[in-house]
Amino acid sequence: MFDSLSEKLEKAFKTLRGQGKLTEDNVRESVKDVRRALLDADVNFKVVKQFIAGVEEKAYGQETLRSVAPSEQIVKIIHDELVDILGGQNAPIEFRGTPGKLLLCGLQGSGKTTLAGKIALHYQKKGQRPLMVAADIYRPAAVKQLQVLGKQIDVPVFHVDKKPPQICAEAIEYARANNLTLIIFDTAGRLHIDEELMQELSDIKKKVSPDEILLVADSMTGQDAVNVAAQFNETLDFTGVALTKLDGDSRGGAALSIRHITGKPIKLVSVGEKLSDLELFYPERMASRILGMGDIVSLVEKAQETIDVKEAVKLEKKLRKEAFTFDDFYQQLQQLKKMGSLESILKMIPGVSSQLRNVDIDESQMKRVEAIILSMTMEERNRPQVLNGSRRARIADGSGTSIQEVNRLIKQFQQMQKMIKQMRGGKLKRMIPGNFFN
Repeated sequence: MFDSLSEKLEKAFKTLRGQGKLTEDNVRESVKDVRRALLDADVNFKVVKQFIAGVEEKAYGQETLRSVAPSEQIVKIIHDELVDILGGQNAPIEFRGTPGKLLLCGLQGSGKTTLAGKIALHYQKKGQRPLMVAADIYRPAAVKQLQVLGKQIDVPVFHVDKKPPQICAEAIEYARANNLTLIIFDTAGRLHIDEELMQELSDIKKKVSPDEILLVADSMTGQDAVNVAAQFNETLDFTGVALTKLDGDSRGGAALSIRHITGKPIKLVSVGEKLSDLELFYPERMASRILGMGDIVSLVEKAQETIDVKEAVKLEKKLRKEAFTFDDFYQQLQQLKKMGSLESILKMIPGVSSQLRNVDIDESQMKRVEAIILSMTMEERNRPQVLNGSRRARIADGSGTSIQEVNRLIKQFQQMQKMIKQMRGGKLKRMIPGNFFN
């Protein structure tokens, strides 16, 4: 996410290191690099112009604060400007009544149907009873795709063989009759120049009076996403934007431009392929990620959503008794996987993102570790000391790995057990077993 932009901004800051204060000359040189980085990221030129003007106004002539280098000051100034460009404050999704009604619209291929499933899962976890409405009657298998997603997350899907406005109207009655609390309307993708389909969207809006209308924009389309947003807004007056495929976008221009051009806030971002890879959009957190400062708040929230408190208490008791087993370790891996990819988690830790920029994190190594543990008997998981040569060979065969990999995992596990013993009597800290995947 924003890897290319983050790297170029970091290079721009290097010119200020070692300077005594922010002067017109060194600020001008850094700002030139920042401008180039933003334009390369496909940020709208009007947005870049305003952004640079704000940075220059705040930066010129600022004295170095005690213990704060000029490069750190410029990072703070750019961070604040990024937050402003991205909307300043987070804009939550708001529903006026029950059932709440959320309408998704956007171009063909922007990811609306998958996003509908992600939104349904997100609110299901919060106690809502969602209904997804298949109102795309034009794309082959669109209805089937939504039904498959609904089955995966145990969310009902409504569809009748009628025109989209009527499908959506009848879905409201169905939701009320079945005590469902949230309706997500998945509409057909369309070109913003297609007047007939744009009129259909207007008809749906009149029929259902949605609480929220989210424009689903593919962030990988860059500048074109901004042009699309402007035209959709003129026709539909949507309430917010949901950016998809942000995990595959190394430029980030759409995220930095769309709020300023349309005046409408970004409310949701899709950051991965899993149905759980959906985040509420917070301008300050996104600015921190862009600048390689991590996002510890989002990391904590992900942990709170996935960690089973009862299991965590049991694990703490085991750690205190020095009874941590391979089975416990396997359970911790499953908790970690629910939080997302290992790379995305590590990048949320302040200071780690820039270190990982050119590092290839092998996610498949986690699968090999899991395979090794699953190839052990319960006795072997609980009593690793019984793992002699013949057992290790059997485990390697069963897991499709080598004896060397099995030996390395056992050695690293023994090192972890030694660490736990050393911590005995002190304060136990939560550990993420990242060193098992190096």
